[in-house]
Amino acid sequence: MSEVLVHICCGICASECVQRLKEEGFRITGFFYNPNIYPESEYERRLEITRRVSEILEFELLEGDYDKERWSDLIKGFESELEGRNRCQICFKMRLNRTQRRSKELDTPYFTTTLTVSPYKDSQLINDIGKSIDKFSFLERDFKERGGFKRAIEFSKTYNLYRQNYCGCMYSRR
Repeated sequence: MSEVLVHICCGICASECVQRLKEEGFRITGFFYNPNIYPESEYERRLEITRRVSEILEFELLEGDYDKERWSDLIKGFESELEGRNRCQICFKMRLNRTQRRSKELDTPYFTTTLTVSPYKDSQLINDIGKSIDKFSFLERDFKERGGFKRAIEFSKTYNLYRQNYCGCMYSRR
């Protein structure tokens, strides 16, 4: 059984992605790394839901640093952009870079992300960023295929889990 480190943006998105990767025969380790989430109370709430999902679906969960200052520095100058533009690409790259480094530290052969389950995210762009970081170990997936997002929503309802209504950063709340 091969291992994969899964960057997790939130527990609800993770539910579908983890189940699908398990069906493919992967052993999952989750990695919650989201220094973009604002405010900190929202970050803590999403982390807590992710912990619950990891218990329900029985996978190990690692937690990255909440280095919001580094995120702010990286996106400086892009604050006023619309959702999905350069600011988001920088954010995706930051989180996927850290996930790839963590996978190497853990000697995990593959990494991927739950970001592609969202109908509001460009899966091709996210996959291209992942492949540009490491074309050999990034698992290219579009988890929204086969009703992935709908299944994640159903999971949240089944377990009565909080589901946020914005991507995460202070600018996506607009």
